[in-house]
Amino acid sequence: MGATRRSRARHRVLLGVILCVLVLADPMRAHPQGGKAAPGEMRWGLHVTLAARWLDPAETEAFNTPFMVMYAVHDAMVKPMPAGITTPSLAESWTEAKDHLSYTFMLRKGARFHNGEPVTADDVKFSWDRYKGASAKLLKDKVKEVQILDPGQVRFVLREPWPDFITFYGTTASGAGWIVPKKYVEKVGDDGFKAAPIGAGPYKVVSFKPGIEIVLEAFDGYWRKSPAVKRLVMRSMPEEATRAAALRAGEVDVVYLLTGPTADAVRKVSGFRLAAPLVSGAFWIELPEQWDPKSPWADQRVRLAASHAIDRAAINQAEMLGFGRLTGNFVPRIFQFAVAMEPHAYDPAKAKKLLAEAGYPNGFDAGDFYPFPPYDSMGEAILGNFQAVGIKSRLRTMERAAYFTAWRDKKLHGVIHVITAAFGNAATRLEPYVTKSGVYAYGSLPEIDDLYIRQARELDAKKREALVHQIQQIIRDKVMAIPLFEQAFIWGVGPRVAEAGDGRIPGFGYSAPFEDLRLKEAQ
Repeated sequence: MGATRRSRARHRVLLGVILCVLVLADPMRAHPQGGKAAPGEMRWGLHVTLAARWLDPAETEAFNTPFMVMYAVHDAMVKPMPAGITTPSLAESWTEAKDHLSYTFMLRKGARFHNGEPVTADDVKFSWDRYKGASAKLLKDKVKEVQILDPGQVRFVLREPWPDFITFYGTTASGAGWIVPKKYVEKVGDDGFKAAPIGAGPYKVVSFKPGIEIVLEAFDGYWRKSPAVKRLVMRSMPEEATRAAALRAGEVDVVYLLTGPTADAVRKVSGFRLAAPLVSGAFWIELPEQWDPKSPWADQRVRLAASHAIDRAAINQAEMLGFGRLTGNFVPRIFQFAVAMEPHAYDPAKAKKLLAEAGYPNGFDAGDFYPFPPYDSMGEAILGNFQAVGIKSRLRTMERAAYFTAWRDKKLHGVIHVITAAFGNAATRLEPYVTKSGVYAYGSLPEIDDLYIRQARELDAKKREALVHQIQQIIRDKVMAIPLFEQAFIWGVGPRVAEAGDGRIPGFGYSAPFEDLRLKEAQ
């Protein structure tokens, strides 16, 4: 079975290389329709299927993917920008009370929604009240009330001092600070808003075909600046070979997520380049069955064996040309309070020894393996590593939206391959996955829950850092998760593009800020 799986994986890679070579040699072979972008228009080939909920900040997931669209259509009170991870946006400024129990925001004068209505404190409170996305429970447990002081001023009152309020509210750790127009949403309803969203961002929606394409037009009334590129088109192209073909044919200008041979082939073509920002995300393996005392995964030795079985360096090279950074911690090193940890060594012999000590000398059936969409080939490689030491599993691929829904609803069992690149700090990264209130946590340890509560109340930065370090060390010592490597998110960028927005916001994997994008003058 293992040999068959590896054979399928090799066949898939070989087929991808052949397709890419054919396309690079003759792009019209794969795309006979042509269809190049018009002057003043920039196009993307997306690695994911566009989801309608990404147009509504209220449903933001604990991942960076929704912000790929939200940075264009919507705006936040405070958000990561090139100037810093908590840059004033719709909020011109804010102050923290001396007792640390409230934050008062002054709204930016002149900020407007796409329908011309001003952004007011009513919209801020309304957006907060309807928010139900990532970390919603945590945020609403911590915030006692939101007070409208006047149309241009709003105050968030906390139940107790919470040093992470701005980190959760003002970064991509959540979508709670992204503002929607109260009157419009109340008029059209939640479904109507997703179908025809109005935001306060640099681009307004012209048309949206869920799962297929979104077309955006520059909003010249955007407070920060009028966008230089007047029209944006984002198209779902889940197949990597299709994205590479469309890039070379000039049908799109930027494609996300190129891997291994395909990326290497693109960078060898004159006029094209690769971008490989190291994002604020790490791949890791989640083992939800560890909370079932009858499962082999409940034994720490089994989890450690699985970690030693994975050849991280080889997978990093195959998937992202070695641009990724191996790690023993799924909290990225660039985050405040992160602990830099080296991964467990690739040691199949030690893995087999640990399995035997745990009572599984012949290995065991680990059930289904869910690769993070669309990293199926990475999943195949990990399964091959597992198979080599006796851990048997079956690949179960899913469309991304279905994957997230099933994971959030605790319906995925066996082994889950994960990545998130949402911004924040070490505490915000840990909350969704290892605490009892975490949206994706299948279980938690009382000692971690206690430490998390304590660090959230600690106002002394050094003492707080020590508490957050303890949590990360417990996760490492007990092998609660199996970190792989920090992600280098490889793009292909075509010859029409002067500024693609890659790496301008540290740790963010997608184009941004959209209003700063530029095409070459001849275009």
